Amino acid sequence: MALPQPAMAIPREISAGTVKLITKPSASIHYTFVQGNSSHQTNRLVVFLNGIIADKASWLAVITGIIRTRKTTKGFPSMLAYDRYGQGLSQDRDPQDRGREKGHGHDVADVVTDLHQLIAQIAQERLHRSLEQLQIVLVANSIGCAIARLYAQRYPGKVAALLLLDSIMANSNFDFWPDPDSEGFDVNQLPEDVTIEILRKQRARFAAMFSPNVVNQEGLSRRNLAQLLPHSDSPKIIGPDGKGPWVTVVGHDPDHFAMESLKVSKN
Repeated sequence: MALPQPAMAIPREISAGTVKLITKPSASIHYTFVQGNSSHQTNRLVVFLNGIIADKASWLAVITGIIRTRKTTKGFPSMLAYDRYGQGLSQDRDPQDRGREKGHGHDVADVVTDLHQLIAQIAQERLHRSLEQLQIVLVANSIGCAIARLYAQRYPGKVAALLLLDSIMANSNFDFWPDPDSEGFDVNQLPEDVTIEILRKQRARFAAMFSPNVVNQEGLSRRNLAQLLPHSDSPKIIGPDGKGPWVTVVGHDPDHFAMESLKVSKN
């Protein structure tokens, strides 16, 4: 599903392409690429990782802004955004899904494997470098943050920095509200304007959107995400210098997010 994007002039430095992973030659991945112009960042690649709802087009304004603000000063790094199988312009399904349960054919661990292969091929074909020569900066949104975290864990020494935007809570099943049908539930704990029926409906609405069992368009399963990333503060991630990479975490304004969530829950 592609979200509407504001009209803008696309810088000539941004190019589009398709690639077939050596490991999955029957399917194509669409990507957006920018060749960096900074002599100080020739070994760095910034990779943008989508959430489930927004595809790579959602990063276009960000990439454009980086190019325009840094073009005549310090220069900008090479950048890559892509649509995962079954997402955005990458209409080919993940070949791994064949013969598996619909909607749950591949998981975040599989996406990380594909991402590593994609970076290796882009490095070779577009940057004329080996993967070993690159330092990776991962900019991620929503479930893309889980992909970024698992990538950094699996490939120590590769990720120089992570920017995590509105990260998914990987070790949660999103069952935040008390269950009115559970043993020991105390109806007196509810606010005056909340009935048991309202609570049941809200639990059902939230589960229909965020439960790990909910199927998405690309068929990316979240059922085992809590097992893949059981802790928010471990294991320790190792960066290129043997220390931890730079990590920045950004979240929604809580009041605005609450209002937007209420709108969604009423639809």
